[in-house]
Amino acid sequence: MLVGGEPGVGKSTLLLTALAEMSEQRRALLVTGEESVAQVKLRAERLGGAARVEILAETDLETVCATLEAERPDVCVIDSVQTLHAAEIGSAPGSVAQVREAASRLMRTAKELGVATILVGHVTKDGSVAGPRVLEHLVDCVLQFEGDRYHAHRILRATKNRFGSTNELGVFEMTGTGLVGVPDPSEVFGRSAGSEIGSAVACALEGTRPILLEIQALVAPSDLAMPRRVATGVDPKRLAMIVAVLGRHARVALGNADVFVNVAGGVRIDEPGADLAVALAIASAAKGTPTKDGLAAFGEIGLTGRLRQAAQAERRLEECAKLGIKHVITPAGTETLGKAIAAALV
Repeated sequence: MLVGGEPGVGKSTLLLTALAEMSEQRRALLVTGEESVAQVKLRAERLGGAARVEILAETDLETVCATLEAERPDVCVIDSVQTLHAAEIGSAPGSVAQVREAASRLMRTAKELGVATILVGHVTKDGSVAGPRVLEHLVDCVLQFEGDRYHAHRILRATKNRFGSTNELGVFEMTGTGLVGVPDPSEVFGRSAGSEIGSAVACALEGTRPILLEIQALVAPSDLAMPRRVATGVDPKRLAMIVAVLGRHARVALGNADVFVNVAGGVRIDEPGADLAVALAIASAAKGTPTKDGLAAFGEIGLTGRLRQAAQAERRLEECAKLGIKHVITPAGTETLGKAIAAALV
C-alpha cells in the first residue's frame, strides 16, 4: 500500500495511530528514515497507545529487507520510500532509480514473507506521488491523504485499489492528541449560517457515503477584459461550463463579472451531482438574494439547461432528512435550471 500526501498533512501521525491499534493483536514495525527514534517516541507518547510498536531508524535498503526477513512482523510501515537507498545503485536517495529499486525489492520481500507493507510517498507540487509512475503500478493500493495544514480536517481517499472500491472516503480531525475519525462529516462541512447571499448546500456523494457541503460563491464586477473564473474545491472547467449555462438558459448575466467559488472546509468535489448547488450559489451571489433557509440541492446540469438526475438520490435525501434539511431541490422529469433557481431564491 502506498500513502501520499503534502508535507505536514499528518501521514506519519495517521500511520503511527494505525500501527498502535494493530499492535494490540499483531506485531507492528515502523521503519523511519526521516526521523530519529527519539522523535518518533515523542510523537508516540503524545498519541498514546503506541508502546508496543517496534521502531527501526534505517535508510539502507539491504538492512531493511534483512530485518523484515529476520523479524517477520505482521505489518510494517516504511516512512518514507524516498529515503531508502541501495548501495549498488550510484544515484542519490529519492532518485528515480533508487525509488524503483526500493519499491520492487520491498514488494518481493513483503509478498514472500506475508508482511503487510505500507509505503509513505512524497508528492510533487501538483499533489501527485513523486518518483516513477511504476511505483503506483507495483503496489496494490494507493491512498491520498489530503487537507490544508491550516484547517483541522483531513481526508483520506483511494485512487487505486485492487481489492475494493476507490470511491470510499475517510474524514479525520487533527487534534492535540492526534487524528480522530469524524463519523458524520455532513455535520462539519454542511453547516451554513443560513440566509447568506452566495451560499448553498450541496448533497454530494463520496463513494457510498452522502455528505452535505457548503458551496460559497462571490460575483463581483470585473475590470479585466477577460473576467476571472476562480474555483477552489471544484473543477475549473466545470465552473466555466456552469457559468455559461447560467448566462444562456437562466438569464443570469455574468459576462462582465468575476466569479469565485469555494467549497467550505477545504473539501474537493469531483462528482457532477453538485452542479445544481454550485449554480444556486452563483445565482444567489449575482442577484443579491439568499437561498431559502434549510435548503439543499443536488443534480447534474446539462449544456441544454436541463437538469439530470444524480446517482443514489434516495440515500442523499435520507442524509438531508437526518440533518434536518426541510427543502431539497432535485431534478424531476425534465425540470429546467431556471425553474430550480426560481424555487431556491427567496
